Amino acid sequence: MVHPHKEAIANMSPASLVGMIEESKMIYIKDNLSIHLHDSQIRLLKQVQKHQKPRHVAIRVRKFQNANKDDLFNMHLDLYLKKYQKLAKKGLIEIDDNPGNGLAYDCRLTEKGGEILDEITSLESDWENIVKINISNMDALKKIALNAHDINYKHKKKQEFIF
Repeated sequence: MVHPHKEAIANMSPASLVGMIEESKMIYIKDNLSIHLHDSQIRLLKQVQKHQKPRHVAIRVRKFQNANKDDLFNMHLDLYLKKYQKLAKKGLIEIDDNPGNGLAYDCRLTEKGGEILDEITSLESDWENIVKINISNMDALKKIALNAHDINYKHKKKQEFIF
């Protein structure tokens, strides 16, 4: 039997296909994760891990020091802090209100946060097997990702501050 959505999927734009694939991954992770997290919380938790790397700390400190600390900046500072506080309430990160590195606050993973990230990585691997990502289609995905990365990199270079 032909899949009922085969024709609709065949007529989707590349952007819609990418969105469908990402949505499928996030749904699979959230449905199988041992803790309830929203999509944005999963991304933020991954970002905390990335931002702990010394190179990323140095970039964030430099951008923070050079930022124009206007009302918009302070609003974003408060919004991000509230997002981080939700992860802290779940025991996934710790927030340091006085990190001594030039930032207003800094976050680091807790042991539980590291365990959840390991679980997410494992679930991503399971999802890749379910949707049949293999070496042959990985090469195509890597080429597309490399081209897409230019857009991401240029955008991040233009940002005035990183939280």
